[in-house]
Amino acid sequence: MWGIIAMKLRLATYNIHKGFSHFNRRMMVHELRHHLRLLNVDLVFLQEVQGEHEHHAVHVRNWPVEPQYEFLADDVWQDYAYGRNAVYDHGHHGNAILSRFPITSAENQDVSSHRFEQRGLLHCEIALGTEKLHCLCVHFGLYERGRRRQLSALTERVQRLVPPDAPLIVAGDFNDWRNSAGRRLVADLGLREVFRDQRGRPARTYPSTFPLLRLDRIYARGFDVRHAEVHHGLPWSRISDHAALSVELELR
Repeated sequence: MWGIIAMKLRLATYNIHKGFSHFNRRMMVHELRHHLRLLNVDLVFLQEVQGEHEHHAVHVRNWPVEPQYEFLADDVWQDYAYGRNAVYDHGHHGNAILSRFPITSAENQDVSSHRFEQRGLLHCEIALGTEKLHCLCVHFGLYERGRRRQLSALTERVQRLVPPDAPLIVAGDFNDWRNSAGRRLVADLGLREVFRDQRGRPARTYPSTFPLLRLDRIYARGFDVRHAEVHHGLPWSRISDHAALSVELELR
């Protein structure tokens, strides 16, 4: 049974804007949970996940009691990991991975370039039957110098900890409108961007109402791409300022 399931893998990546709509007008975490489930994916890579927020818990109606990653995973994704990146007096937020398969290890690496923009690399090992899948959920900085350092940290981590023949997925918000990160990930790690395979260029994902910038990516190694889709416009544009990406992969 495990071998059959592991042959094909569906996953999504989404910057959820801490559970609020564009310009923080509405709390959308309940709608977010509903539409993530409709994607019917095995893995979800999430950025800007609110782990705790004392003020929202008191003042925002229907704010979930549990952290957002637990609320979103519920009984659909049986395992999850959270990497706390930005910490402040009233709470914290970071990256998360939700998984239908067992997460056997998880580590969050601090790659912040300065104290005003805290970032991390969430690295999980996931058991796909007898295969071990390495997943990294990333959210790079807004400034190019910081992104270069974060990309170097990502590359060094993968080269040090991930066997070259192991299946690998790196996904998240790269804030990389010039695609400099993409060229290095292909050259240094042998990764392929799933939308570049399908359409020739990474997908446009920001803003979600009418995407212009190619900020969010899914890179894979050891898989063939079967189908990739951008989820923008309604209802996704009501949930976050980023579009969601999903892909179906087949393990080689």
